[in-house]
Amino acid sequence: MTRLPSPKILISEVGPRDGLQSVKAIMPTAAKLRWIDALAAAGLREIEVASFVPAQLLPQMADAAQVVQHARRHSGVRIMALVPNVRGAQAALAAGAQKLTLPVSASPAHSMANVRKTPEDMVEEVKAVLRLRDEIAPGVPVEVGMSTAFGCTLQGPVPEADVLRLAHLLAEAGVDEIGLSDTTGMGNPAQVQRLFKRMFQEIGPLTGAAHLHNTRGLGLANALAAYEAGVRSFDSSLGGLGGCPYAPGASGNVVTEDLVFMFEAMGISTGIDLDLLIAARDPLRAGLPGEPLYGMTPAAGLPKGWHSL
Repeated sequence: MTRLPSPKILISEVGPRDGLQSVKAIMPTAAKLRWIDALAAAGLREIEVASFVPAQLLPQMADAAQVVQHARRHSGVRIMALVPNVRGAQAALAAGAQKLTLPVSASPAHSMANVRKTPEDMVEEVKAVLRLRDEIAPGVPVEVGMSTAFGCTLQGPVPEADVLRLAHLLAEAGVDEIGLSDTTGMGNPAQVQRLFKRMFQEIGPLTGAAHLHNTRGLGLANALAAYEAGVRSFDSSLGGLGGCPYAPGASGNVVTEDLVFMFEAMGISTGIDLDLLIAARDPLRAGLPGEPLYGMTPAAGLPKGWHSL
C-alpha cells in the first residue's frame, strides 16, 4: 500500500494512554516503546503516549516521562500527553510533550467523580495551564477533550446548552482546540452530528476531535456522522483497547484499524498503512498477554485487491 502524501483527516492514536490506563495490567516500558515505534511506522501522525498523574494513583503511567522522551525520536509524529492540572503540565512539558490535552467534563457529576472539581473549576485549571504554556513552551498546543458531552452514566442526559456554554468559556480562555468525547458510549449519530454542527457554528475552527466509544456498537456510525458535520480529527485506540469502565467486557474506544479502513475505503486518505497498522497489534499483544483486543478488520482481513485510494 502506498501512503498518500496529503491525508484528508487526522487519526490520533490514544491507546498508549487511554487504553493502557483503562486496564489493570501494567505494560512493561520496553513493550510500550516497541508498540509506539510500530504505530509510528504505520504512519500515525499523532499519538497520545502518556498521562502525567501521580504514579501511586495510576501506576500504568509511572514511566510517562521516559515514554515521551523515547517517542519524540519519531519525526513527523506529534507526541501528546494528558495532564489534569498545572503540576501535570509542568512535568509533561519538562519531558518534551509536543501537545497537551486536558479533560473537562460537561457533566458536573462526572467532573466531581473524575477530578474532584466542578467544570467551572476545571476551566480555571485550564487557564493556569495556558499561562504556564505561554511562559515556558509557547509553541505547544493545548486542547481540551470535553468528556461526557453526549451523556453521563452518573448524571444521565447532558444538555447541549451546557456543552456549548462550557465550549465558549474554554474558547475565551484561549485553548487551541475543543473536542467532544462520548465518554460512556451514549451518543447516537443524529446527536453527534447535531452537536458538532452547533460547535462549528458557535466556536468555528476551534472545534477539535471526536473521541468516540463503541460501547453500544455505534462508534463507526458516530464517527461518520461527525465527519459529515465537518470534523477532520478523530481519536481511536488500536484493538479498541480501553474505553468505558461502566461497560465491562464491551469494546470501548473506537478501533483504529476499523476507523482507518472505513475512511480509506471511502477514498478519504488517513496517511496510514493498514497492513503495518494491523501488524502493530503484535507488540501490543506481546506487552499485554491475555488482554482482549477488538476489531472487525483485523479479524476479517483486508479485501482482495485492497489498496489505498
